[in-house]
Amino acid sequence: MNVDARVTELETRLAFQDDTIQALNDVLVVQQRMLDRLQRQVAALIKRQDEMGGQFEESEEEAPPPHY
Repeated sequence: MNVDARVTELETRLAFQDDTIQALNDVLVVQQRMLDRLQRQVAALIKRQDEMGGQFEESEEEAPPPHY
């Protein structure tokens, strides 16, 4: 294999690697956005649960029904 063929092969591999790295980066960006959105949703659900928690705790402290 001569030098020109080796350089061409290396340039081809580099181009494919660059494309692969860019594709992986694009996927990573999408996943990071999704993770951020899911973290905000979980935080909102925790806040909502804390707000509603007081309502359910009061009902548990009620006296048992008369048939007990």
